Amino acid sequence: MSLKRNILASYVSQIYVALIGIVMVPLYVKYMGVEAYGLVGFFAMLQAWFQLLDMGLTPTMARETARFNGGASDALSLRRLLRALEGIFVGIALLGGAAMMAGSGAIASSWLKVQQLPLVEVQHAIMLMAVIIALRWVCGLYRGAINGFERLVWLSGFNIAIATARFVLVIPLFIYVGTSPTEFFGYQMVVAVIELAVLAVQTYRLLPKVKASQRTPWQWAPLRGVLKFSLSIAFTSSVWVLVTQTDKLVLSKLLPLADYAYFTLAVILASGVMIVSGPISGAILPRLTKLSAEGDEAGVIRLYRSATQLVGVIAIPVAIMLACFAEQVLWAWTGDAEITRAAAPVLTLYALGNGILAFGAFPYYLQYAKGDLRLHLIGNAMFVVLLIPGLIWATMQYGFIGAGWAWLSANVVYFLVWVPKVHRRFMKGLHVQWLLRDVGMPAILSVISAALVHYLANWPQERVLVAIQIAIIGLSLLTIAATGSAAIRAKISDRWRMRFRGKTSDLLER
Repeated sequence: MSLKRNILASYVSQIYVALIGIVMVPLYVKYMGVEAYGLVGFFAMLQAWFQLLDMGLTPTMARETARFNGGASDALSLRRLLRALEGIFVGIALLGGAAMMAGSGAIASSWLKVQQLPLVEVQHAIMLMAVIIALRWVCGLYRGAINGFERLVWLSGFNIAIATARFVLVIPLFIYVGTSPTEFFGYQMVVAVIELAVLAVQTYRLLPKVKASQRTPWQWAPLRGVLKFSLSIAFTSSVWVLVTQTDKLVLSKLLPLADYAYFTLAVILASGVMIVSGPISGAILPRLTKLSAEGDEAGVIRLYRSATQLVGVIAIPVAIMLACFAEQVLWAWTGDAEITRAAAPVLTLYALGNGILAFGAFPYYLQYAKGDLRLHLIGNAMFVVLLIPGLIWATMQYGFIGAGWAWLSANVVYFLVWVPKVHRRFMKGLHVQWLLRDVGMPAILSVISAALVHYLANWPQERVLVAIQIAIIGLSLLTIAATGSAAIRAKISDRWRMRFRGKTSDLLER
C-alpha cells in the first residue's frame, strides 16, 4: 500500500468531487431556481450538524483499523468493534432521521424564510433530506474502516462514481422528469441507498477472517477500550461542527432562502481550500498512527513535515487565489453580476480563514496518531467559548461580512496561540522550523507573487478569457510556492540525479 498512491488517489477523487460539485452549481440554479437551491445549501448544513451524533466513533473505527494493520490488535477484536459500532450507528440514524422528519413542518413554516416555493413542497423535501442524511451518516462508518485499511485507491474511485451519479446524472432528471426539490432529493435518496450497500459489502470483504466458531454478536464490551479516545474525538467533532456551521445555521434563520443561496455559493468556493488539503490528512492519519504504534518517532516527524509542505504548496496558492481575485473567480464561474457583487467579500474572508485552518489542523493529526487529545480538547474548548458568541453577534449584526471576519479572526488567534503550545508538548524544538520552513516559505512566495499580479493584471470582460487567465495565474502561484518547499526541491533533485545516472550508465554500456 503506497502512501504516494493513496495521496494521489485521494487528491484525484476529492478534486474531482469538488470540481464537479462546483461546476454543476450554476446548472442547479438554472434548472431549480435560486430559492430551491437554497434548500440544497440548507441540506448540506443539516448534514454537518448531524455529525454531532457521531460521538467520535467513525475516526475511532479508522484508528483501530490502522492499529490492526500495525499489529496492535487482533482480527476478532476488530470485527467485534465494527459490529458494536454498526448497532449504535443504525440506532442513532433511525432516531435522528425520525426526529428530523417529525420537525419538517416547523422547519418549513417557521425557521426557513420561504417566499415562492409551496410550503408543502419544502416540507416533503426536508423529510427526504432526513432519510438521505441518516443513510450517508452510516456510510461514514464503513468509509472509516476502509480508510483505516489504507484502501484509498478503491475508495477514491468509488467516491468519483458516486459523485458523478449525485451531481451529473441528476441533470437528465431535471430535463426529462422535473426540477422540483422533491424530485431532486428523491433521486439523491436512491443514490444514498446504493452508496451504503456498496460500502458495507467492501468493508466486510476487507475485514480479516476469523474462525466460524468465533461469532461476533452485538456487545457493548468492545467499545470500552476505545471509549475514552472516542469521546475525545466526539468533543473535537462537536467543536468542528459548532465552529464551521453556526454561522450557516444563524443565517438560514435570518436570511431569505434566496439570499442564503448566495452565501452558500461563496462558502462552496472557499471550501476548495480545505478540499485540496483534505486528501493529505486522510492519507497520513492512518500512516502516522501506524508509525507511532511502531515507535518510529523519526518517521512520524519526517512524514508530518513533508505533509505540511505539500499542503503549503497546494492549499496556500488556492487560498490566495480565491482571496485576491474573488470577483474574477465568481464572475468566471457564474456569469452573474449580482452573485459576484454579493458573494465576493465573503469568499475573500472565508478563503483566508480556511487557508489558515488547513495548517491549524496539523497538530490535531499529531495528537490523533499518538492517542492523546487532552491539549486538543482544552484548546478547542477555549476556541468555542471565544468564537461562538462573537460569531453569532457578528452574523446577526453584519450578516455575511460579520461571519467572514469572525471566522478569519478566530483561526488567526488559534494558529498563533495554540499551535505552538501543542508542538512544544509533543515535539520540542519543531515549531520554529515547521513555521518558517514548512509553512512560511510557500506562504511568503505566494503572497508576494499574488500581490504583484493583482497590481499588474489587466482583466478581460469575457468569462472564458477570465477563466483562462485565472488558471494561468493559479498554475504560476503553484509553481512558485513549490520552489519554497525543501521536500519538493529535494524530490525533484533526486529525480534529476537518478535520470542523469541512468543516462550515464547507458553511455558507458555503449
